[in-house]
Amino acid sequence: MRTKDLVALGVSRQYLSKLCRRGVIERVARGLYRLPDAEVSAQHTTVQACRRIPHGVVCLLSALRFHDVTTQAPFEVWMAIEVKARLPQADDLPLRIVRFSGPAFSEGVEEHTVEGVPVRVYSLAKTVADCFKYRNKIGLEVALEALREALHERRVPMDELWRFATICRVANVMRPYLESLT
Repeated sequence: MRTKDLVALGVSRQYLSKLCRRGVIERVARGLYRLPDAEVSAQHTTVQACRRIPHGVVCLLSALRFHDVTTQAPFEVWMAIEVKARLPQADDLPLRIVRFSGPAFSEGVEEHTVEGVPVRVYSLAKTVADCFKYRNKIGLEVALEALREALHERRVPMDELWRFATICRVANVMRPYLESLT
């Protein structure tokens, strides 16, 4: 839980620090707390990032990893925020912030629950289109691997993939790869 959530429930900040000293709760990161015996999943860093940046959305390599479509194991959590949003301060979390705007930010957002925390992540079709949009940052090989796996496993309908390619303005870039893979 965040400090803000605990204060809203009536727990004072002084009592919160006393609970930490007694070992009743554990301070995970600045402003984040959990029970000491809480189960930690493979997505724990992603959960921490989503609690720290509630207006952000998990994207690109982290979203590919969330959907289990890539062999990449990013050491940072890739988060999308709006263009005019304040840059979050998270020195203790390995974050990579990417700025999206308009429908490229708001479309294709799914909400999942991991470790009891709501996690906002882009759908697989939107993530594949984003990978082509940011192919210079993450590499064309990663984008092609994501496209190949998503189509091979039949997890993405072609019309949905094409819709997000149009929203992300990469339809002309993706067209030759789509034609060769189908």
